[in-house]
Amino acid sequence: MTSAAETPAAWAIDDVEYPFVSVIIPVRNEEGFIGPCLQALAQQDYPREAFEVIVLDGESTDGTMREAERVAQELGVPDFFLTNRKRTTASGLNLGLSIARGSVVVRVDGHTLVDPHFISASVRALQASGADAVGGPIRTVGRGPVGQAIALAVSSPFGVGDAAFRHSDQEQWTDSVPFAAYRRSVFELIGNFDEDIVGGEDDEFNYRLRDAGGRILLTPSIGSVYYARSTYGALARQYWRYGLAKAAVLLRHRQRLRPRHFAPSALVAALAVSGTLGLASGAARRAFAAVARTYSAYCLIAGFWIAWKGRHWRIFPLVPLAFPFMHLPAGAGFLVGLWRRLRPRP
Repeated sequence: MTSAAETPAAWAIDDVEYPFVSVIIPVRNEEGFIGPCLQALAQQDYPREAFEVIVLDGESTDGTMREAERVAQELGVPDFFLTNRKRTTASGLNLGLSIARGSVVVRVDGHTLVDPHFISASVRALQASGADAVGGPIRTVGRGPVGQAIALAVSSPFGVGDAAFRHSDQEQWTDSVPFAAYRRSVFELIGNFDEDIVGGEDDEFNYRLRDAGGRILLTPSIGSVYYARSTYGALARQYWRYGLAKAAVLLRHRQRLRPRHFAPSALVAALAVSGTLGLASGAARRAFAAVARTYSAYCLIAGFWIAWKGRHWRIFPLVPLAFPFMHLPAGAGFLVGLWRRLRPRP
């Protein structure tokens, strides 16, 4: 390791050369993904003695842990395994925090491949910006034709709205970032991840940080690849959970509610109401058909634009199909989540 005098100022946080970093990875059933994830962390350009990797396994029923243990024997990563008996992501993150030694804490997903400079770029960005948390845009990829189509859909504004980390390459202050690096002092200020929020723990934590006056930076200098789901069914289940979580998070942080948050739910409600009334009313049947045709047209136009822009003509027919498997489960999940949270209790 070089001396402090030889180290660029951007490497230091609180005057510490190469601050110790704790990388926390909560996983459950990530066979086939956790190995490459850990291999990418083993190839970081940050000094190996200056970071640790902690895997929290939510009692996986596949070969996740065997795969992780094999990588540990070959490459020395991860440093620690713990069993997360509560199985949720938030509980895994909190369990990791309880043993993490770093002055910088990074959350990584088992479905992710981080760039070789992921840790060093995060440390640099924290130092240079003075932010409380930093993260970068994610490049979503897929396995197989359907997975590739899903990756394109979830990377598009029509698919995910204005989530900057999905499709922006501009450095900007934002409300939330994926796979963030946090100063350890953040957790001392606002506490740990909320274990009552399942699936939206990152957003809830980051909103809480912003409400406390914290700053979150999205910067393209921090790179990672995220593997999209490979089937429409898995995509629908993922976005159903997102919808449930979004309702819980936004009810907790109602000042964050925007009209766009209700768009998928409005679509679901319009189809459900007109479809139900259409059993007895011709006008309602026509309304249902109009809504369905309009939405289908938007899906086709968005899919065509994505295919044209990236020359993805081979999988073009599969891209428009991905949108309803995102929007409808997310909208339904949001409505169900609102009902579960707001219904009168006996």
